[in-house]
Amino acid sequence: MPSRKKTAMFASAFLTCVCSFVLICVVLATQRWMSSQVRFSGTNASVTVSLTYGLFSGTCEQFVDAGLQVSERTFQVADNLRSTKAKSTITAIIVILVLGLLSSLLSSGFTCTNAVSNPYQTFLGPTGVYTWNSLCGIFILIAMILFPVNIEEYGLSIELANGCFSFLQTHTKSEHAYGYSYWIMLLIIFLNIASIIIIYFYDHARYSKKKEQERPIENAPKDVILF
Repeated sequence: MPSRKKTAMFASAFLTCVCSFVLICVVLATQRWMSSQVRFSGTNASVTVSLTYGLFSGTCEQFVDAGLQVSERTFQVADNLRSTKAKSTITAIIVILVLGLLSSLLSSGFTCTNAVSNPYQTFLGPTGVYTWNSLCGIFILIAMILFPVNIEEYGLSIELANGCFSFLQTHTKSEHAYGYSYWIMLLIIFLNIASIIIIYFYDHARYSKKKEQERPIENAPKDVILF
């Protein structure tokens, strides 16, 4: 059976891993990644399309300067994208987040195992926790980078606006605001870092104690050596 200290440390890391897993599920499920105001100029009036969307679906509204408002409608992100680059990037983000979800699940399993037992295999110990938490953090960071690239470089919001409403003319201006679904990923990265730090402190303390026990005999008291 593991010591109380080991159980407490790995139980704390397990809690952070579970929170990370739940938050990745929230990121995938919620559709508050981006809110955009996309403006188009026409012959007679200017049109503004208001979008709120995530990785799978969203809502859009159209406002005309004359005061006309088209009722809100729901759309599927994949169906509204014509650009291959924008669609491929969205798909890549989803795949990367799923990989992060699996990494977080494995990390939760490893920390739980270490909290209740002493695995014989080295990789099932702190090394495995370091590995899976690091991978999860890297996957989430890549997703956080790819999404703004899709917005700024591939015009994701403009593509979605054109998919929602036909006969839109020249794009003139866009304003973007990242929603809570996006910023939650920052918290996930911090949780993974916290898990690594917790296990590092435990591993460092265990290593120091082991070195103390393996102290050379010349460092022992003289009376012990004489005996």
